Amino acid sequence: MSSNSKNKEPFGTLLGYAPGGVAIYSSDYETLEPKQYPNDASFRSYSGYEYMGYKWQCVEFARRFLFLNYGIVFTDVGMAHEIFSLRFLRKVVNEAILPLQAFANGSKKMPQAGALLVWDDAGFFDRTGHVAIITEVFKDKVRIAEQNVIHTRLPIGQHWTRELKMTVTNDGYQLHDTFDDTKILGWMIQTEKTEYSLPQPKISKSLLEIHSAHIENQGQFAKKWLDESDPLESAYVAATGHAISHDDHYRYFTISESAEQELIRATNELHLMYLHATDKVLMDDNLLLNFNIPEILWPRLRLSWQQRRYQMITGRLDFCMDERGFKVYEYNADSASCHTEAGHILQKWAIQAGLNIGTNPSSGLLNSLANCWMHSDAQPFVHIMQDNDSEENYHALFMQTALTQAGFSSKILRGLTGLKWDKRGRLVDDEDRQVTCVWKTWAWETVLDQLREESEAQIAGLPIRTWHPDNSVRLIDVLLRPEVSVFEPLWTVIPSNKAILPVLWSLFPNHRYLLESTFELTDSLIKKGYAIKPIAGRRGSDIQLVSNKDQILDKTVGRFAKQENIYQELWCLPKVEDRYLQLCTFTVGGHYGGTCLRSDPSLVIKGESDMQPLRVLTDDVFLK
Repeated sequence: MSSNSKNKEPFGTLLGYAPGGVAIYSSDYETLEPKQYPNDASFRSYSGYEYMGYKWQCVEFARRFLFLNYGIVFTDVGMAHEIFSLRFLRKVVNEAILPLQAFANGSKKMPQAGALLVWDDAGFFDRTGHVAIITEVFKDKVRIAEQNVIHTRLPIGQHWTRELKMTVTNDGYQLHDTFDDTKILGWMIQTEKTEYSLPQPKISKSLLEIHSAHIENQGQFAKKWLDESDPLESAYVAATGHAISHDDHYRYFTISESAEQELIRATNELHLMYLHATDKVLMDDNLLLNFNIPEILWPRLRLSWQQRRYQMITGRLDFCMDERGFKVYEYNADSASCHTEAGHILQKWAIQAGLNIGTNPSSGLLNSLANCWMHSDAQPFVHIMQDNDSEENYHALFMQTALTQAGFSSKILRGLTGLKWDKRGRLVDDEDRQVTCVWKTWAWETVLDQLREESEAQIAGLPIRTWHPDNSVRLIDVLLRPEVSVFEPLWTVIPSNKAILPVLWSLFPNHRYLLESTFELTDSLIKKGYAIKPIAGRRGSDIQLVSNKDQILDKTVGRFAKQENIYQELWCLPKVEDRYLQLCTFTVGGHYGGTCLRSDPSLVIKGESDMQPLRVLTDDVFLK
């Protein structure tokens, strides 16, 4: 968007200030200097570790205004008009979630200073929509502050960009734009009062289905189709062959654009809900006891939350989506996987298939990861630690690609044999480089197991070795060393633990994205049917699904049978053709980063379950 003024200032020029001294910048992309903004990451605006948005768009200004003046932010959105479907704000200081109400233009609820004003995607704001801040309210007009509409300097002392006419009748308050081809949706106010407010919009059930489709079999996958000279693709082939699934290489699945937008909203909102629940757990010893974490680690755990709350790189939320709506099963906030397949392999599959219908919802995953690393507190050299596992081989290489793109140097360590102590007791690799920053594929639960093994020892601190006669380094000696900065941070063990699910349900009862979850089996769950889950289980292990008629629908076996369990409302995956389908969304830096689809002939998605090609179609094409 650009104004028609002939006196436009170059991109990034300070145009003036909104109330509270919040800067307004020119967003005239026609004057953009490519050398100053060489890549996607350089456009991302931060205030400390808090992401504001893309420079210098309207969403960035609105979020920055709320953050600087009120200490609150709204979650990330794809387009400005989508803000009108949000119904909460986040209080930055303590992760509290505050209610946000939307009032239609023409509502009997009067606009107020500090409110968000949101436009639909039409006319001058085609496709994107627009958002501004109402700065002053008069009897017949309001003043607003915004970015990405005007690109000229404001008069000294003027703290608004435009005045909008307001007509007041018995029916309500109507705002009129200065453009004649736009549509103002309404204003949004942080309040618990719902009088005259709009309900959160719902998506048509038909747009929440998952469809299957097939490409014509012309032998595209009867031969090798991945580049084995590429280290990443070679590692993938070594683990899985030239394949993405065990059954039909010519089948793919589709979801609607509206479903993808709801996945974005759900992912961003749930991440904040999990963080809110994590904060509650770490403030309450009685809640923390449910997580089976050795008490000697509690101070270190709370310190991690206090100091590195915004240093989570990536996680994965597992969803059920069908005509009933969205339900989240769990959050893999620690050592999530599937990034390589979603962000790289399936893109190559589509090219090999000759498929140009729709878009890959994880096509931007690698760039998002690189951007996140650039704004992290990671040190210039990162040791990538992985187990001796074929899947982790390519997962580690994918993350190394993101680190390289972000300008970091790195080294992959397979297993622990490449680590030792130097003469001063410092941890070094086989090239005598000190280990100070780590990204790991290992789960924190493995560290906890090692810690539990030494729980009988009466020592003053954590049992971390700084020397051993056989130079035998354990995982605990690396990941719990005070001088080693670890990604994902230690606190992510809390949202990854299934014990968080009953806490979430207690904080947000009957939330549209949550399933009823409890620490003890209740009559309510017996009537609905329920899943039994080990609190620290992984990869679908040791899960039991029980129907409301007390029938075992499915059961898996693994190494977590001795863990404490939680009980979660039974909510079975949809079955399309012969596969049960689960949607998974990636968080990157706490925001939506992409979507992938996993399938299995059984009701439980496991480590060996298939990844499936997924495409997003426009709503009209999807419904055809």
